[in-house]
Amino acid sequence: MSIEKTADLLIYNATIYTVDAQFSQAEAMAIQNGKILATGTRAQLAKDYSFKASVDAEGKFIYPGFIDAHAHFAGYAQSLTEINLLGTTSWDSIIARVAGYQSPVGDTSSWIVGRGWDQNDWPVKAFPTNEMLNTLFPNRPVYLVRIDGHAAIANKKALELAGLKEGDIVNGGELVMRNGRLTGVLIDNAMDKVAANIPSPKDEAFERSLQLAQQNCFAVGLTTIHDCGLNYDVVDKIKTSQDKGALKMRLFILLSDAKKNYSYLASKGSVKTDRLKVSGFKLYADGALGSRGACLLKNYADQPGWKGFLLSDPAHFDSMAVLIIKNKWQMCTHAIGDSGNRIMLNIYAKYLKGKNDLRWRIEHAQVVNENDFHYFGDYNIIPSAQPTHATSDMYWARDRLGKDRIKGAYAYQQLLKQNGWIALGTDFPVEDISPFKTFYAAVVRKDEKGFPAGGFQMENALTREQALRGMTIWAARSAFEEKEKGSLEPGKLADFVILDQDIMTAPEQSILHTQVLKTFLNGEIVYKN
Repeated sequence: MSIEKTADLLIYNATIYTVDAQFSQAEAMAIQNGKILATGTRAQLAKDYSFKASVDAEGKFIYPGFIDAHAHFAGYAQSLTEINLLGTTSWDSIIARVAGYQSPVGDTSSWIVGRGWDQNDWPVKAFPTNEMLNTLFPNRPVYLVRIDGHAAIANKKALELAGLKEGDIVNGGELVMRNGRLTGVLIDNAMDKVAANIPSPKDEAFERSLQLAQQNCFAVGLTTIHDCGLNYDVVDKIKTSQDKGALKMRLFILLSDAKKNYSYLASKGSVKTDRLKVSGFKLYADGALGSRGACLLKNYADQPGWKGFLLSDPAHFDSMAVLIIKNKWQMCTHAIGDSGNRIMLNIYAKYLKGKNDLRWRIEHAQVVNENDFHYFGDYNIIPSAQPTHATSDMYWARDRLGKDRIKGAYAYQQLLKQNGWIALGTDFPVEDISPFKTFYAAVVRKDEKGFPAGGFQMENALTREQALRGMTIWAARSAFEEKEKGSLEPGKLADFVILDQDIMTAPEQSILHTQVLKTFLNGEIVYKN
C-alpha cells in the first residue's frame, strides 16, 4: 500500500519529552511546514508518512525549546558591547578593568558603560565611591551598572551632564551621599537622569548586537524570550529586524511603564506575528534586595531604620491597572520586597475581582509575607520567578531579611501551589542566560560548587518535572501562547532542542555540564554544536 501523506522532516532515535499533559515520551517526531505533525515510534511514523529528510538523534534527548519567562534580551544585546564587570571581586578590580578599556572606535570622549558589579561579592561589602573614576576619566563620562540593574555608579563628569548635585531629591530613588558629598552611587529612579544622556547605538550596531545575543541564546537552547520592559521604538526596530529575517528569535515583549508606550499599544491594540507578541506592560513596584531598594514591611535586618521604597506612588499603579484592564492588556509588575508585593497584590485583587483568566503576573515575587500568598490563588495571579536569584542571593539574603522573613523568600513551591503552575526565567543579563542553571537552581538549590550541602530552603525546591514545565509550557502559558508552543504536540511550532544528556535523570552535579547539540526553530536548525 502506497504512502499518500508526505512530511518535511523525521526526527528519530531519540528520547523525546513532549511535556504534554501526561508528560509522555516518544521516540520519533514528524514535522511539516515548521509545525509538529505527529509524535510516536519511527516505525509508525514511517508507515504514515514519506519524509523529504530525516535526522538521526543518535539516542540523545529532545525537549521543547526553552522559554525564558523573564529576561532583558535587548538589554543583554547591548551589554555585549559594554564592559563586562561580572565576577569582579573588589572595587580595585573594577577600576583596573575600566582603566584598561579602549573604545572600539577610539573615541576618547564617548561614554564608558559597564555592567555586572556586586558589592556583596567583595571583602568590604559597602557601596564604592567614584574618586578613582574621577581621577582616571576627568572629561569622559563613566556609568557602571550594578548586576541587578537597580543601582549604578557614575563619575563626576556623568553626574554633571545629568545636572545632579548634592541635596537633590529623587522620588523612588536615592543619590547616595557620604560626608555630605555625592559618592556617585545612584539607586533606582536616581539612575534615570544619567542613563538618559547615554547615546543610543546606531541601528546597524544595534542589529548586530541582537544577532550576537540571539546566537548565544540559541546555543543554550532558548527559542522564545520574554523581554520585560522596552520602549515602543526599540520594539519597532526589533520587528524590522525580524521582518527581514535578520532576527529569528521569538520574543514576547512587555512595554515599559511610560505614557508613550500606552499610547503606542492603544493605537495598535496589540502586536502579533509568528515571532513577536506585544500585548502587556511591565511596571516596577520597588527596587532590588541587593541594593536595599526593595520595599519591606519592616526595617532591613542589616540597616535599622530603612525599609526601602516604592518606585512610584501606589496611586500610579492603581491608575495604570484601570487603563490596562480597560484595554484587556496584561499587567506584569516587578515586586521584590514583601511590602512591594503586598501593595501590588492588593491592587491586582481590586480589579481582578476573583477568579479570572487575565494572567496578570508578579515578576520575581521574591519576598512574600506569609499572609499574602493566598492572593496568587484567589485571583489567579501568576508568579514569574527566577530560580538563580535564590542561589545568587542566598549568601546574604538572610542578613537583609532576618531568620523569620527569609522563610517567605524565593518560595517557589509555595507560589506554585497557589495556581498549580509557575513561570520560570533568568532575568538575564542580571543572571546567566543558561536554562540549565535555572533548572539546577530550581531543583537542587545549590551553587555551582554544591553549597550549601543540603540545599537552600529545600522545602521550596521544585521537582524536575515542575522545573521543566516552568521553562516550557508554563512559560508559554504566562504569555497566552500555550496553544502554539511550550510542548511537542501536533499542531504546535517545531521549536525544540537536542541535548547530550537527560536532565530529567542526570546526577545533580552533572546538570550544569549539559550541552546543547542542536537547536531547532520552525523545524530548521538555528544552532549546531
